[in-house]
Amino acid sequence: MQEVKIPFRNIPELYRWRVNETPDRPAFSYKKDNQWVDISWKDFFERAKCVASALIHMGFKKGNTAAIYSYNRLEWVLADLGILLAGGASITVYHSLPFNQASYIINDSESTFVFAENKAIIEEMKQKRTEIPNVQKVISFGDGIKEEDFIIGFKTFEDLGRSYLKNYEKQIEENIEKIKLDDIATMVYTSGTTGVPKGVIQTHLNHLSMVEMLYDIGDIREDDVCLLFLPLAHSFAKAVEYVHPRFGIKIAFAESIDKVIDNLVEVKPTVFPSVPRVFEKVYAKVKSNAESSPIKKKIFDWAISVGKKYGDYKIKGQKPPLGLSIKHKIAHKLVFSKIHERVGGRIRFFISGGAPLSKEIAEFLWSVGLLVLEGYGLTETTPAISINTTREFKFGTVGKPLKWVEVKIAEDGEILARGPNIAKGYWKKPKETEEVFKPDGWFHTGDIGLIDEDGFLKITDRKKDLIKTAGGKYVAPQPIENAIKAASPLISQAVVIGDARPYCVALITLNKDEILSFAKAKGLDTSKSYEEIVNDPLIVSEIQKVIDSVNSNLASFETIKKFKIIPQDFMIEDGSLTPTLKVKRKVIMERYKNIIDEMYSS
Repeated sequence: MQEVKIPFRNIPELYRWRVNETPDRPAFSYKKDNQWVDISWKDFFERAKCVASALIHMGFKKGNTAAIYSYNRLEWVLADLGILLAGGASITVYHSLPFNQASYIINDSESTFVFAENKAIIEEMKQKRTEIPNVQKVISFGDGIKEEDFIIGFKTFEDLGRSYLKNYEKQIEENIEKIKLDDIATMVYTSGTTGVPKGVIQTHLNHLSMVEMLYDIGDIREDDVCLLFLPLAHSFAKAVEYVHPRFGIKIAFAESIDKVIDNLVEVKPTVFPSVPRVFEKVYAKVKSNAESSPIKKKIFDWAISVGKKYGDYKIKGQKPPLGLSIKHKIAHKLVFSKIHERVGGRIRFFISGGAPLSKEIAEFLWSVGLLVLEGYGLTETTPAISINTTREFKFGTVGKPLKWVEVKIAEDGEILARGPNIAKGYWKKPKETEEVFKPDGWFHTGDIGLIDEDGFLKITDRKKDLIKTAGGKYVAPQPIENAIKAASPLISQAVVIGDARPYCVALITLNKDEILSFAKAKGLDTSKSYEEIVNDPLIVSEIQKVIDSVNSNLASFETIKKFKIIPQDFMIEDGSLTPTLKVKRKVIMERYKNIIDEMYSS
């Protein structure tokens, strides 16, 4: 293992360094009154100190914890840095969690303050105050909240801190000097897809080692602009938050997941971290538009063919022939430029994480001139283990391990990782910690993978997701699911089932807009209910063609023998998707048990 050298003692010191380097450069951008507003590094840091001052004034002590229960906004990062400057640790809570789940995290983490934005949630916390007994104060980000003993508005809270800042500025500076690398910086709770959420203990060392490893790659430039829609409660976005002062880039907060496309055009980012689900939707939309007429499809197919050939030369580091370069310029003008405009027109590269990305989709985007750098990691690895870079990438892999991270493959195929980014363990859960955090430093990821001949890591599936059929054959569902989704813009989600069963089946959800458009084009009665439309024999037949096409590339024991169309898509709101848009397999299996059983009994 290489010697680990961290130039900063803690995260607040990193921020202070950035302020001294570029005090007047914009740190964040956010939408206010329908206009994008910037805040400088200097002003941001001063406001965060006011948050720290208010916390200290109200009794917050070094080592205490405070929760942030909100979607991304400027106040989120002000609260986060303010908590750290006060010597504490921040606890992240997904804004989409209902109170009963959020309260578990608040109580388990022993949070004494809660920063929150949702008016209904704040009202519920007020009414159920006895259920969060450790909480001294709720600080509201949102407007329209009546302030009282238990509830205080963020502006009032910040102003309070500003009025007492002279009293506590010395203490804040001492905290910056005294916070150690091994101190807890934050706890990110797992999404709870398989049970009770676990608080992952992430130290200043964990985060700062990740910062330095990504800084070493050098893909990010000081003048980059990053649009962030991934929830800051997630470890991926948290890494972006702490990496950005090292590079000095500007982060613009997307208004919401629904407005990401609009925000891309408005902000014109150069870097866009995302999850595979977003790229799947982009891919489906582009294909659907291209196939709307025979002429458009012919031009599109020609352009993609040119883009693939051109991209192959670029990957190999070779200069494309003159004739191909001319064709590529024409293809860009006719097709690719329109796709680039839809993502702002300035993207240098995307970053994909959180779940496996289909190789087909990554190659498709590359053919139109958009590079997706896929990485891999977990909350427990804060968060990256490996990543593709602009200088060294291979589609279908998650890149090479970062410079201070060791990776090996266990006998059963499980990926093991060791390095300074590996979290301390799970909060107050010694048994669960011992199961995956081993004394020799190796963390057992629960993912199955391999390292290829060029040193790139490839993920094949989750260990717990592997299907063992009744015939004793092992099936990895994720590659099959990705293939189904990539095969047609009509398909939104696919869940492959078959554990302890005689064969594999699938639950399919459809892209509603695409299906309705398809149905209308085929002369179906679109005044019928959506459930009636998706179960029309013509629609079922079309999906069967997709399944047959995917099956043709699978081993016989992997093929999908039957499928069922679910008449509504999976959503975060109904608990079937995580906040980062991953399918909660356990929830789906339980919710649709009768439908699954029916496929095996008929």
